[in-house]
Amino acid sequence: MKNHRVTCFILLILFITFSHSHAKQTQPISDTPTIDHFLNKFYQWRNTQKTQFQETQLKLASTIVLAGFLCFIASSLSSAGGIGGGGLFIPILTIVAGLDLKTASSLSAFMVTGGSIANVMCNLCTTSPKFGGKTLIDFDIALLSEPCMLLGVSIGVICNLVFPEWLITMLFATFLAWSTSKTCKNGVCYWKMESEELRRNGSEILENGLVKDGSNCDSITEPLLGMKEDCKLRLPWMKLGILVMIWFSFFVLYLLRGNRYGQGIIQIEPCGVSYWGISSFQIPLAMFFTIWILCKNENIQHQTSKHKDENLIRDGQSNKLIFPVMALLAGILGGLFGIGGGMLISPLLLHIGIAPEVTAATCSFMVFFSSTMSAFQYVSLGMEHTDIALIFAIICFVASLLGLVVVQRAINKYGRASLIVFSVSIVMALSTVLMTSFGALDVWRDYVSGKYMGFKLPC
Repeated sequence: MKNHRVTCFILLILFITFSHSHAKQTQPISDTPTIDHFLNKFYQWRNTQKTQFQETQLKLASTIVLAGFLCFIASSLSSAGGIGGGGLFIPILTIVAGLDLKTASSLSAFMVTGGSIANVMCNLCTTSPKFGGKTLIDFDIALLSEPCMLLGVSIGVICNLVFPEWLITMLFATFLAWSTSKTCKNGVCYWKMESEELRRNGSEILENGLVKDGSNCDSITEPLLGMKEDCKLRLPWMKLGILVMIWFSFFVLYLLRGNRYGQGIIQIEPCGVSYWGISSFQIPLAMFFTIWILCKNENIQHQTSKHKDENLIRDGQSNKLIFPVMALLAGILGGLFGIGGGMLISPLLLHIGIAPEVTAATCSFMVFFSSTMSAFQYVSLGMEHTDIALIFAIICFVASLLGLVVVQRAINKYGRASLIVFSVSIVMALSTVLMTSFGALDVWRDYVSGKYMGFKLPC
């Protein structure tokens, strides 16, 4: 009897032990990796990196060096197309370096400024025989576009505060996907046109270059020498002065207004009547500059081309209105998405038929004004880590020079300006994937955590 009880007791203990061990073995089955588990690990990694950089105060750590190297490559690609590259800089700084979005945006403004300075210096100091010995920058397009572009940036920033994150991400993905496809199609069209032109020029050289004695060196070198004599650097100082005046006018308004927390050169109520009054003054200011520039160009056209048909003049006026509307749209989207306007206005210029070389040079020129405006705003409002920002700006300056030299040599060697269009397409495609994925992760995180995902007030 005692043996029977002992046996039952031993069996009971074994059963309890087996059941406990079996429960431990089956426990991980319910904890298999899911999307939430992956997101938690991803955000833990980002928070760990942010904490490390807050402790080290953005010293030159290994992740900062890696981010600088990746930004060097991104700036080289972006400079070829004349775009700022903010769509690549911000994801690199937030994902690789682990910076918060505010710090990444401020650093990106300086990086875009450094790259645009290199682009503007090269484009102002060089001329193109293909375009009559003039600089590649179309100052008329810049004059018509810059006021509305600066106005659009302010409107886009307000929309960024009001719109929910999911709507911004969806609009960004939709617009950039459309722009990337359009840019790729334009690049293919330019490639086909260049192939046909190279084939035609090759046959003309074979027909006209051959002479009786078999020497064709003179016929090839004479046109090149003739074009070099006409290539003199002529800068439109009046137009440059007007652009600086437009930039300074908007900059003064930004200083007077400050941000929505009342941080500015004067003390005004945050988001009060004075704040919105100064902000609204940008609308008549942009309209004044745009109308004034249109009227001035119209008077010049009437004086220089009185013999032309009136219908042609009217068509030219209607075509010029495309640039302010296009710049306003690019500025709104740029302020909404938190990137420069070059990535948005470049596909639009290519779509309406502007040459790739002129598009790249003009976009980099306009990005210079918008990026310097953003950089000065960050500095005036007490930006931190200016030493790291200057280092990144120098890196992008050198990278942009390298990218311009490489692309220009490739164009001169192969005679294909469509390489600029394909460079823009690569940057836009990478930006679409990176920023859309990054934004989608944040949206999913907000949805899972139960945060409010509707429209918000600007203040």
